[in-house]
Amino acid sequence: MTTQDIAAAIERAQTVLMRRPDMGLHDDMPGMARWQGGVSTMVSHVNGAQMVTDMPTELGGSGEHVSPGWLVRAGLAACTVTTIAMVAAAEGIALDSLDVRADSRSDARGLLRLPGDDGGHCYPGPRDVRMVVRIAAAGVPAERLRALVDTAQRCSPMGSAIEQAVPVALQVEVLDA
Repeated sequence: MTTQDIAAAIERAQTVLMRRPDMGLHDDMPGMARWQGGVSTMVSHVNGAQMVTDMPTELGGSGEHVSPGWLVRAGLAACTVTTIAMVAAAEGIALDSLDVRADSRSDARGLLRLPGDDGGHCYPGPRDVRMVVRIAAAGVPAERLRALVDTAQRCSPMGSAIEQAVPVALQVEVLDA
């Protein structure tokens, strides 16, 4: 799709949602995972796309596939790229290049249910998340590109979910073996 096609699609969606704000709230496509044995899973999308995840060998996996944590970072990076591209298109900016690197630092002791330095529960999630955005658009000043990235970050669904720590409702269904 061209920048103009994306901008036109965004404008149509904005027009509809300005008239009918209730249409903005929707159920997202579910992420589904099925245990494959060991610490391997098959993640699936309703459209049929699938990907295997596994853990590194140090944590009992084969190390042959991406980890679930990597999928979170990759999803964050992909969502950020997508949101920046959408904001750029809406503002009439034709990007020449755009890439995002998302990384984090975690303490494996939390995953392994080991105590932290203070003897208490060790947090299993990432302690921090960092992103580096590399962006270029001919004839567009650096400050405008920085502002575009800031605007996009404020409306990035995955960035917002991570920054605001959305609560997770857990329901357990025990099946007959």
